[in-house]
Amino acid sequence: MADGIAQSPEAEKLYRMRHSLAHVLAQAVLEIRPGATLGFGPAIDDGFYYDFILPEALGEDDFPAIEKLMKRIIKQGQAFECEDLSREAAMARLDEMGEPYKREYAEALFDERGIEQLTFYRNGPFVDMCEGPHVANTRHLPKGAFKLRSVAGAYWRGDSDNVMMTRIYAWAFSNKIELEAHVKAHNEALKRDHRRLGKDLDLFSFQPEGPGFPFWHPNGMVLQNEVLAFWREAHQADGYVEVKTPIMLSDALWHKSGHYENYKENMYFTNIDEQGFAVKPMNCPGGVLIYKDRRRSYRELPMRVAELGLVHRHELSGVLHGLFRVRSFTQDDAHIYCEPAQICDEVVRAIHLLQKIYGTFGFDDIAVELSTRPPKSIGTDQMWNNAEEQLRNALDNVDLPYELNEGDGAFYGPKIDFHIRDCMKRSWQCGTIQLDFALPERFDCTYQGADGAAHRPVMLHRALLGSIERFIGILIEHHGGAFPTWLAPVQVRAISVSDKYNAYAEKVIADLQAQGVRAELDQSTETMGKKIRNAVTGKIPNILIVGEREEETGTVTWRRYGVREQETMSLDAFCGQMVAAIRERVDPR
Repeated sequence: MADGIAQSPEAEKLYRMRHSLAHVLAQAVLEIRPGATLGFGPAIDDGFYYDFILPEALGEDDFPAIEKLMKRIIKQGQAFECEDLSREAAMARLDEMGEPYKREYAEALFDERGIEQLTFYRNGPFVDMCEGPHVANTRHLPKGAFKLRSVAGAYWRGDSDNVMMTRIYAWAFSNKIELEAHVKAHNEALKRDHRRLGKDLDLFSFQPEGPGFPFWHPNGMVLQNEVLAFWREAHQADGYVEVKTPIMLSDALWHKSGHYENYKENMYFTNIDEQGFAVKPMNCPGGVLIYKDRRRSYRELPMRVAELGLVHRHELSGVLHGLFRVRSFTQDDAHIYCEPAQICDEVVRAIHLLQKIYGTFGFDDIAVELSTRPPKSIGTDQMWNNAEEQLRNALDNVDLPYELNEGDGAFYGPKIDFHIRDCMKRSWQCGTIQLDFALPERFDCTYQGADGAAHRPVMLHRALLGSIERFIGILIEHHGGAFPTWLAPVQVRAISVSDKYNAYAEKVIADLQAQGVRAELDQSTETMGKKIRNAVTGKIPNILIVGEREEETGTVTWRRYGVREQETMSLDAFCGQMVAAIRERVDPR
């Protein structure tokens, strides 16, 4: 059965087309694999899929035959006809169709939703229990604007305790030009897939002994350490102090913070000396304990406290996805404790820091959302109105356009979310600034005001990169593994024309290394041409060729990744350019 219907006329038309194509796919599969039974077949963002239990496996080699049959069905001009059936009639129909999974779902709909009838759609010989909507006739479906994409496994109703079904994915768009553009973008994304590049560039791996837990290799550690070094430098310059809180804390803390009742299914628990403990899924409660460790004065506010905290969250194995969805990751948290009157200034300051950090990593296209009070929330009307006004003022002060998400804030306060767009125009939500009235109240956080009385601070939760692991995955795909020099695990590789010039090449490398440049000499027995190809394949940003002329003149011939032209310059000049570019975190020119 389909989920909701898209709202705009164009989106609804596309939804109807994709949903109707899902039925055509199911009809074709049932013809090719008689005896197959059906699961779900909804429209999705870029097409549709359908789940099956098959008497005989299907693979991508079968796609041409299935697509040919789908086009024949479309050409037949089958009308989509709707029929509403009572519970008794619906169950009889599903029994007649031999669809046990649809029958199970139908029973759940009747029992849990209290509905009185179910809708069935027929096109030609194919019948499916489905809410719709559909096109009027298969002739309205574009024959050349869909393409079967892949086969995957999917648990019935998304439950790992249920049977594994075969899911066939397909793309579908309004016309062939849009489909071809999407397929081209998809193929480009495959080339940039951080999981493949992570292996090719020896950055990280995942092992069966630790599913969902990344293993960082030496090259990956260089990349991660560069990201974190810049993060620390930028935060220190902006007045933050850094803390570190334990990975495991008493489960009484998580009861007090509210995580236990709201988040326990995503947490890991253990016992030590007959006392319950939990591995932290978030850094906030531990940070609050540091704030409460002694009395605080208004003179200390705002307090900007940052933490690169390792957190663990249980994720189902089916949703794990490289560095994008893991079970342990480092969260670049910061918690700002301030007086209510300081909120706007602190949010403005955090936004400026965010823009600086994103820009340095090559992300200049940022979309912003302001989410306001949800139906279920804590705090007074006055508190919320003031908080939302201050967030609006902050966005206006930095002249950032934003979308307003009415009612989509957290229960504890309004928030601003930041979405970066990568080179493939994909949007990633990374940064967030959230006002929190709950934790200071739950933990009785106070400060002594100028009047000598105890006051409750406002707490800002603030992440810029979000998960460091996920952000590195985004970086890998954004740059296609060809990192700017300052981030690259190997910044310079030297290649000598022949072994006779290895001594000079070693001097070049030694001079660079002495100035902090990550440089290496390719001393393999490959030909010079193969060495250059290896450096290009390894996406080394700077390649130096040295031979007789370079040795005699104290120069190097410099070849940059992705640039055809070579340039010969003195070794001192090259070292100066490298050092300056790395220090400024820009590519050398």
